[in-house]
Amino acid sequence: METFDINVSAAVSDETVAALQSEGTAALQTVLEGTGAGNDFLGWVKLPSETINSDLVEEIMSVANVLRAECEAVVCIGIGGSYLGAKAVIEALKGTFTPTKPEILFAGQNIGEDYLADLQDYLADKRFGIIVISKSGTTTEPAIAFRLLKAQLEAQVGKEEAGKLIVAVTDAKKGALRKLATDEGYATFVIDDNVGGRFSVLSPVGLLPIAVAGFNIRALLQGAADMEQICAKPGNPAQLYAQTRNALYRDGKKTEILVNYNPKLHFFGEWWKQLYGESEGKDHKGIFPAAVDNSTDLHSMGQWIQDGERTIFETVIYVESPAREKVIPFDEENLDGLNFIAGKRVDEVNKMAELGTRLAHIDGGVPNIVISVSELSEYTLGQLIYFFEIGCGISGYMLGVNPFNQPGVEAYKKNMFALLAKPGYEEETAAIQARLK
Repeated sequence: METFDINVSAAVSDETVAALQSEGTAALQTVLEGTGAGNDFLGWVKLPSETINSDLVEEIMSVANVLRAECEAVVCIGIGGSYLGAKAVIEALKGTFTPTKPEILFAGQNIGEDYLADLQDYLADKRFGIIVISKSGTTTEPAIAFRLLKAQLEAQVGKEEAGKLIVAVTDAKKGALRKLATDEGYATFVIDDNVGGRFSVLSPVGLLPIAVAGFNIRALLQGAADMEQICAKPGNPAQLYAQTRNALYRDGKKTEILVNYNPKLHFFGEWWKQLYGESEGKDHKGIFPAAVDNSTDLHSMGQWIQDGERTIFETVIYVESPAREKVIPFDEENLDGLNFIAGKRVDEVNKMAELGTRLAHIDGGVPNIVISVSELSEYTLGQLIYFFEIGCGISGYMLGVNPFNQPGVEAYKKNMFALLAKPGYEEETAAIQARLK
């Protein structure tokens, strides 16, 4: 197994974390045995080990290879967990300025008119495919994007050919997208009823786009499966993480900031924010999940983190070895005064910025948790994904909420549909119009 380690640096005392050991172990068993609230959404727990050697992986790779051979670009349409996991993995693995082949683009994660118009312009002279991800097929943001892009694809290549370039990831039996996929003969994959969107990256939801991008989904699943095995035992790293963050929360640390020093992890932070925010933010409880990209954000958020309200703690993802090597050159004039680091690797300077920042923040009263991985690879990302997923389940139960539902997400939708006068919302439309007068 690649290196994976968790270290609590001046966060809380060992005694405080140990005092939550029995509570953490009970929460772990609640997840593993499926005895808690939301237990009908625990299909992700054994997903890595059950999927890695299955026919499903071969089927995903077969469909991915068709899209890779046929398309210059593939648009992945989805919102929330239907796109963030794939986006996180792809961005972490691809060259920063080099598109994958085919290029993976994303739509349906917003209702930006300019975004969609620009995307359609970009695709106008390209042979593209679509992966549309939705259990129902009626979620507003992805449904709008799919309606536009499906029409464009059919206009560019014809309806029959378009049907070969569209893949639907949806419900097994019901819903608008399932009906359309059956009627049109699209290749399909199933979103299991017991796997919620934010826990779905290790299912076809995430695996298909990642495979189309050209990355090794078996290695991703292997990293997750190995972490699954580790986390099946009491006292595992994810349990330690859950106990530590709950101890900090109870001590008044209400915001957790996920910190990276490798910009390739930006969208990993976005995936993590949904995972924890949607899982824990209930019943007026929950640690607020934020994320920063350092050292970039030290020049924007650094002052607040160093000297602001002491209600925060940081979880740092430490990557031991970058994929590339760059050495800082010597300069005769030395006008920038940097010859003292000439000959050093850029990563060595980055690591000292990281260590210096952690020490300064700890001295400033910001507890730190450090999670170390050896490198950014499919395997280590699989480790991290499963670690945070099961840590989330444990932590949610320790917090006293159902980590696997999201009742608050519907509030904005009801208002939006009322404002748009959607059929069936007549009473709500009248009420909201009266409120706005």
